[in-house]
Amino acid sequence: MAETAPAPADGRSSLVAGLAQRIGLFGIASAVIGLMAVQAGVIPPIIAFLMFAAGGLFGGLGAIVLGLVGLFLTRQGDPEGRRSATVGLAIGLGLFALVFVASMPGQGLPRINDITTDVDDPPSFAAAPGAPDYDERDMSYPADFGVQVREAYPDLVAIESDLDPDLAYAKALSTASELGWEIVWQDEDAGTFNALERTGIFRFVDDVTVRVRPAGGDGSLIDIRSKSRNGQGDLGANAARIRRFTAAFGA
Repeated sequence: MAETAPAPADGRSSLVAGLAQRIGLFGIASAVIGLMAVQAGVIPPIIAFLMFAAGGLFGGLGAIVLGLVGLFLTRQGDPEGRRSATVGLAIGLGLFALVFVASMPGQGLPRINDITTDVDDPPSFAAAPGAPDYDERDMSYPADFGVQVREAYPDLVAIESDLDPDLAYAKALSTASELGWEIVWQDEDAGTFNALERTGIFRFVDDVTVRVRPAGGDGSLIDIRSKSRNGQGDLGANAARIRRFTAAFGA
């Protein structure tokens, strides 16, 4: 019997399949360029984050949809178009998986970005004239965050130390430096200092203030507050920073 010749390639199916692959590659390029540019200091962190999100979500979704359509249109033939559709679908699924994994730390956490160990009397950041970084920023503590912090982070409490306030303050400063925080303002007499830390991937700047007060005779009470400059949620980053400080101070 004579072999049946494969159906000729459909221009429409080839176009859709090719688009699936190109959109997927565009999504990868957007995410990678954004990450490389922010690490080089070329673009602000929020722009890099948006490029990553757009590449992962929109590029991924577009590649998945067009990849599925391309596979359907090439089911009767056009092996080249089918390969392009398959590659586009695979890239789209990979991008979606990447965004999903990146968002996992924030699952079940409230969309707040200012966390403290004392929600009744949160440590205050320095006034703007003494700390230019806070100029034109609202550094007050949102009243509705307290209940959410208690529910989501019941383990975050003040550090109780047997050290007298002066020694505890010196140790808190040393701990912050060991963690790589940049001290931007300090008042030893008031027992407070402000610092900042940049996140590793997108280089977002988060502000931290530490307060040391006398407690229990010769002991001290150390409270920490960590606040993100961008975004509504923080994926648990501020709470994790407070835990790292608490562990390092205790060690």
